[in-house]
Amino acid sequence: MKAVLIDLLRQANWLTEQQCAQIEIQGTPDLKTLVTEIGVNAQQLCQFLSHQLGISVVSLSDYDYLKLCRELNQGKLWHDYQALPIERHLQHLTIAVADPTTDQLEEMLRFHCGCNIELVLCNGVELIGALQYLYGFGSQTPPFAIHESTPQAHTPSKDSLDNEPDHQHATISQYIDDLFTQAQRRQASDIHLEPFEHHYRIRLRCDGLLNVIDQPDIQLGRRIIGRIKILAKLDIAEQRLPQDGRLQMMLNQGLELDMRVSTLPTLWGEKVVLRVVDKNAADLDLTKLGLTPAQQHHYVTALNKPQGLILVTGPTGSGKTVTLYSGLKHLNRTDLNIASAEDPIEIQLDGINQVQINTGIGFHFAHALRAFLRQDPDVLMVGEIRDQETADIAVKAAQTGHLVLATLHTQSASESIIRLSQIGVEMFNLASSINLIIAQRLVRKLCTHCKQPAVTESGDNNAQHSSFTADPNGCSHCYRGYQGRVGIYELMPIDRELALAIAQSQPIEHIQHLAEQKGMQTLQQSATLVYQQGNTSYAEIQRVLS
Repeated sequence: MKAVLIDLLRQANWLTEQQCAQIEIQGTPDLKTLVTEIGVNAQQLCQFLSHQLGISVVSLSDYDYLKLCRELNQGKLWHDYQALPIERHLQHLTIAVADPTTDQLEEMLRFHCGCNIELVLCNGVELIGALQYLYGFGSQTPPFAIHESTPQAHTPSKDSLDNEPDHQHATISQYIDDLFTQAQRRQASDIHLEPFEHHYRIRLRCDGLLNVIDQPDIQLGRRIIGRIKILAKLDIAEQRLPQDGRLQMMLNQGLELDMRVSTLPTLWGEKVVLRVVDKNAADLDLTKLGLTPAQQHHYVTALNKPQGLILVTGPTGSGKTVTLYSGLKHLNRTDLNIASAEDPIEIQLDGINQVQINTGIGFHFAHALRAFLRQDPDVLMVGEIRDQETADIAVKAAQTGHLVLATLHTQSASESIIRLSQIGVEMFNLASSINLIIAQRLVRKLCTHCKQPAVTESGDNNAQHSSFTADPNGCSHCYRGYQGRVGIYELMPIDRELALAIAQSQPIEHIQHLAEQKGMQTLQQSATLVYQQGNTSYAEIQRVLS
């Protein structure tokens, strides 16, 4: 029960000053306390809120909520938010609540359920009774769809987990299946399972940002991690050292999920991060990257050259891999021998010889490149240039009749030249081999269903260009006003004049200025164009480029 409701009741003289003073001292009461101890009539409260907020009132007895609750299997969610699903039609879910003033209630229910939400009012006493009947819990011990009656105080061994009763296996497995299904539905790139001293947290990284989706019991969280480690074929008894693995799962909906698993020992237990690997190469289309027509022309021109070096640069999570894979897909034909060295292989491309780097056995990028050059290659891809040896081999390959694609971690196209110089590449060698440098970022796209016109500094929301901002409450199609991401790019094609400046080790400011004079669109200019097209917000550009 939130302070908003208390304020409404105070304004309507439903609560005395003495009761309000008591609430301020003892804290905001829950629904049951408000009805039974303070004496607010539940049905009158329901009608009052309906009149104040314009929300319909329903009777729970008119709906088969029991069947729907079993299908949705979200007992903890309904307990936490004092809500009950009563009707579902396709992607529309009607949920009955006693207090719709709870902060971000509709948003959180929509996020957890993954569908459009309509809130209706019901009698609070009936709602509490229904929740207790369905799940049989008291106020201190809420039920959970996968709650186990005999949690252990320690992380179980592999043998003990393998010998759990079948019903416990089923409940843990169901939770994991539901979690992965939600991650798939939300197009999450990562799943974080994190233990703390007094609570456990599960977050999804959606469109580059982490969002909390659940906080299960600590002991339950440990059981979940134990099961994930078994699925990933990790040593469940080892909790002192980091481990890496991989797992593949077929979800109930027939979806196959492939994930990389990383464990990390922390102060309060093992943290697990699962990276969702998208093996689908269907969307690797150069026209869908978000490049301008001029930028796309520069990329295709560089790809169609028989030799040279193409660098794609940017921080982790900026979309470099997709840009590289899109280039490889464009080149993928039977008359070319294409090989890639990757760590890890994120998308499987039929027709390309993809090699997994394994530093544990001494198989590094440089070793893979040397082997490639003995395999009659036409096109080579290096997942990342990390050291001088790899850089030298890549540059020399680009000078001797091979097209080489690679990534770096720098902030701009021009800074890639400094980075390679710091690694140890001679500038005259780089100047004679490099064709194109691409710097990029990903910005979140505004939801097309709920974005709002941006107000300028003068207060005029009718700007010359179509600028918009995000609705912080979002809608059923998005999360807090954003859905999906789009790339912003800075492409520096290297012509003779720029190559000469690089060979002469000219200051990077001079090279940057020269490229801009030749028409290079900077990251800031690219972001501004996306903003003016109404596809992202000013706040998002500031977040990414600052």
